[in-house]
Amino acid sequence: MMSQSCWRPSPEAKQMRQPALGLRSLQNCAPSWTMKLATAALLLGLVMVVARDEDENDPCVYENLPYEDTVQCKGLDVFYPEVGNVACMFIPDCNNFRYKITYWMEPIVKFPGAFEGATYILMMVDPDAPSRSEPTKRYWRHWLVTDIKGTDIKKGNIQGQVLTPYKPPSPPTNSGFHRYQLLVYLQERNELISLLPSENKSRGSWKMENFLNRFHLREPEASTQFMTQNYQDSPTYQASRGVFKDFRDKPKQR
Repeated sequence: MMSQSCWRPSPEAKQMRQPALGLRSLQNCAPSWTMKLATAALLLGLVMVVARDEDENDPCVYENLPYEDTVQCKGLDVFYPEVGNVACMFIPDCNNFRYKITYWMEPIVKFPGAFEGATYILMMVDPDAPSRSEPTKRYWRHWLVTDIKGTDIKKGNIQGQVLTPYKPPSPPTNSGFHRYQLLVYLQERNELISLLPSENKSRGSWKMENFLNRFHLREPEASTQFMTQNYQDSPTYQASRGVFKDFRDKPKQR
């Protein structure tokens, strides 16, 4: 706001008894305001330059999955501590996120479109075990919960019958990026869902299609996936150890 001294009428204005702003007062104020505006513009420009440089150098970039991997992205949100919603995203290569996700507890999974009176099944699988190029252990079952109320999964409160306790993503070294898929199916009322004894023996090489067919589970009501790699293969970790590696071919590693 302009100071009061700039609003004092000039002697000429006083003599004329006019309340108008005096010309001399305007002339005295103009240089001050011009300088203030120029200074503000310069500071704003510096802030924008610094912010842009920080964005370009910041390794904590939230990168979307490539188009061919977005087919699974349908109405499901997945929240991990610190990193936030990772639905349809790469786990960022910063703040040790790719290491921390290997020991974090189960994520908060929200299905906003769930029907409150319905019951749902949630599963999390890795179709790229032990690697996407040779998935001989697909599907690796990371989590399986049945009898989840619609009111609960709508809020991200996964309560139900745990058939397979949650196990965090742990892709092997030198195996590239893995997809971690979360799928929600509508469960028929009063239907008892269970795993066969043979399915309980191992998480790996799970015949997921057989399981789905056994309980007449067709298309998922909602789904998503995120991708990560072993933290020791990440550019940040390699750089910290002074190891050079060309990561420009990242899409080929998945």
